[in-house]
Amino acid sequence: MSTQSPLTPKPKIGIVICNLGTPQAPTVAAVSTYLKEFLSDKRVVETPDWLWQPILRGIVIPKRVKTVAHNYATIWLPEGAPLLVYTEKTARGVAQRLNNPDYIVDIAMRYGEPSLHSVFDKLAAQGCEKILVMPMYPQYAAATTGTVGDELCRYNLKVRNQLEFRMPKRYFQRPEYIQTLAQQVSTYWQTHGKPQGLLLSFHGMPKQSIDEGDPYQDDCEATYTLLQEALFKEQVPLYLSYQSQFGKAEWIKPSTVDKLSQLAQQGVLKLDVLCPGFSVDCLETLEEIAISGQAHFKQQGGQQFRYIPCLNADDAWLDALTRIIQAYLQDW
Repeated sequence: MSTQSPLTPKPKIGIVICNLGTPQAPTVAAVSTYLKEFLSDKRVVETPDWLWQPILRGIVIPKRVKTVAHNYATIWLPEGAPLLVYTEKTARGVAQRLNNPDYIVDIAMRYGEPSLHSVFDKLAAQGCEKILVMPMYPQYAAATTGTVGDELCRYNLKVRNQLEFRMPKRYFQRPEYIQTLAQQVSTYWQTHGKPQGLLLSFHGMPKQSIDEGDPYQDDCEATYTLLQEALFKEQVPLYLSYQSQFGKAEWIKPSTVDKLSQLAQQGVLKLDVLCPGFSVDCLETLEEIAISGQAHFKQQGGQQFRYIPCLNADDAWLDALTRIIQAYLQDW
C-alpha cells in the first residue's frame, strides 16, 4: 500500500546524458576558457597545482590555443560543436523511446556548459530526487567516468537535501553496445566494401596512471577482444592503438600515429579506423583521426583511409542505449 499522499506530486526521476564537454565556440577565447577548466582537473593532469598551473597558463594554453581553435573550426557544424549536437540528439532520442512522463531526460557536460551542477539544480527544482547519470564513456578511466563521480559527491556535499544518484561505471561489455557497434561496422562494409584491416583507436593515457591501478587499458583491450569476436565472420584483421598523446610523460602503447605508419609499411594499404572509446564524434575523432590521421597514413604510403563514424544518434544505438538505461532504472 502506498504511503504517498494523493496531494503530494509523484517524484520524477532525472536521467542525465553526460559527456566530456566542448568550447562554446571555435574561438581562441572560448577554447582558452574550456582548456583551463579541463586541464585543471587533477584527475586529468595529476601534476601538483603549484607546478602545473604556471605551465598550463603560461606555456601550454598560449602555445596551443590558436591551433586547437583552428582544429575546432574545421569540424564545427552549423548547429554547433559535434559533441554537443550529437549528445543533445542522443538525449532527445532516449526521451522519445522511454516515453514516460515520470522521467526527465537532460544533458550535461563535465567541463563547460551545461554543467553537471546546474543540471542537477534544474532537475531538483522539477521534483527529481533520484538521478541516473549516464556517462558517455564506454570504458572506465579515473580521468573520465571517475571525475564525473567526483562531481556527484561534490554536489551532494553542498546541498542539504541530497539527491540519490546512480551511475554506470562502464558499459563496453554490455551486448547492446558491442552488437550495435559490430553491426554498424558490418553495415558500413556492406555498403563500401571491406578494407585490409580495421584499426581500433582509443584515447590514450599516461602509463603511470595504469601502473597505479587505473583499469582503462584493460577495458580497452577487452573491448578489442569482444569486437574481434563479434566481427569474426567478416575475416578482417583488427588492430589496436591509443591516440591523443599529450606532454612528455610516457603513454600507453602503441600510439595511433606509430601504428598507422607501421601498418602502411607492412602493406596494409586500405585501412578503416573506428574509435570505440568515443560515444559521439568530436575533435579527437573528426580532426585527429579522420583528417590528420588520414593525412599521416597516406604520407606513409597508405592508399585508402576511411574513418567509420561513432554511433552518435543512430537509431539502433538509441534503441540499445535506452535498454541499458532501463536496466539501471529498475526498482526505482
